[in-house]
Amino acid sequence: MTARVSETSPSLQRPATRAARLSAIEEALATHVITSQSQLSKILFDEGIVVTQATLSRDLDEMHAVKTRLRDGTVAYAVDRGASGADAGEDVGQRGEQQMARVLSGLVTSVAAARNLVVVHTPSGAAQYVASVIDKQPLDGVLGTIAGDDTVMVICADDDAAATRRDWLLALVSK
Repeated sequence: MTARVSETSPSLQRPATRAARLSAIEEALATHVITSQSQLSKILFDEGIVVTQATLSRDLDEMHAVKTRLRDGTVAYAVDRGASGADAGEDVGQRGEQQMARVLSGLVTSVAAARNLVVVHTPSGAAQYVASVIDKQPLDGVLGTIAGDDTVMVICADDDAAATRRDWLLALVSK
């Protein structure tokens, strides 16, 4: 008898901790246009996180999340990181990618894909910083990173995601 292997990509499982909840909220705010706490609560529920409105409100306040008007006129939550009103409507993904390019361009010395892994080499002592920069961006297909002294291993959901992320990272640091 053969065991069946799921054809779907692995899903992110979060522990029932405050830190995991705050991480999920931050990720939801970065990847969705959240217009209400009830919408955010539903997104969290879909990830297996049950939270009361009072707790969610405290979490948003602690994270300095504010409602801001986007370019299209929608009023949505955003984490206030000192951005001016002009920056508030800028595409979060594009802004994050530009920042990553500036930071990583001098720190990545080589990139290779091996199955579902991307191996990133850096100068000695820079790997943990590079891994932290990668971890802070919500990247499709990336489950997380592991860093040593001069090597970062980016764990991807599958082989195709690893090849895509390798090509993307090489293009990003070559700008």
